[in-house]
Amino acid sequence: MIVIDGKKTAQDIRAELAAEVGAARAKGRRAPGLAVILVGEDPASQVYVRNKEKACVDVGIVSFAYRLPADTSQQDLLHRIRECNARPDVDGILLQLPLPKGLDAQACLLAIDPAKDVDGFHPENVGRLSLGLPGFVSCTPAGVIELLRRYNLPTRGKKAVVVGRSDIVGKPLALLLTRSGEFGDATVTICHSRTPDLAAECRSADFLFLAIGRPRLITGDMVRQGAVVIDVGINRGPDGLCGDADYESVSAKASAITPVPGGVGPMTIAMLLVNTVHSWRQRTAGE
Repeated sequence: MIVIDGKKTAQDIRAELAAEVGAARAKGRRAPGLAVILVGEDPASQVYVRNKEKACVDVGIVSFAYRLPADTSQQDLLHRIRECNARPDVDGILLQLPLPKGLDAQACLLAIDPAKDVDGFHPENVGRLSLGLPGFVSCTPAGVIELLRRYNLPTRGKKAVVVGRSDIVGKPLALLLTRSGEFGDATVTICHSRTPDLAAECRSADFLFLAIGRPRLITGDMVRQGAVVIDVGINRGPDGLCGDADYESVSAKASAITPVPGGVGPMTIAMLLVNTVHSWRQRTAGE
């Protein structure tokens, strides 16, 4: 049984990006730039932003911090976003969610230039994904596919079950798994809270992707022998963090599994860096 090490994979990706950025900087090109907009004092958001900013430093990305008070108006927040859209030294824009009450997150995400939408949340990028066109992909599902690629776990011709239908993980992941290619071309079923026989659906899967946010919901008796289990869930309980899978019983059946923590989680930030460097690469190609 393979334990898929997302932490090690994310470190490898950071090292590869740092080498590319360092080589370009040595030739006189500017560093990639990521604008990070944080509104309010939400403790979890502050931790996430600090982690992202530290990751930027590791790779050589310049992080432009916009820390705004919780009482920031919608107009002022939109002004900041437009300012970042116009800055030539900003290649990516990260608007940390959730926003404080009274602010329209959807309107703010729509205001971000799709060419700088390194989170992959803008409807234009979501639409491009659905049509199989190039564009930024939401970082968590992109990280899942990258783990499959680096561990050589092809999904072509396999049955994939995605448990969870969120706009950030479940839906884009299902789209990625249906795209042409060795790590696509899967037959995909999306399950959710209204699925009549979740256990039977899970047992049908060669690849089982869990992103429903229910601690230890999936148990070993719901998993086919030899299945690959990718657990995106991060749930905090009295005994610490756990995934959507009951790791002990599921790992006894799986041929490969991601642990929680240390599996998919680190890949989310890694793919944010990948998207930012990709944007910078495109924007500085003629320099």
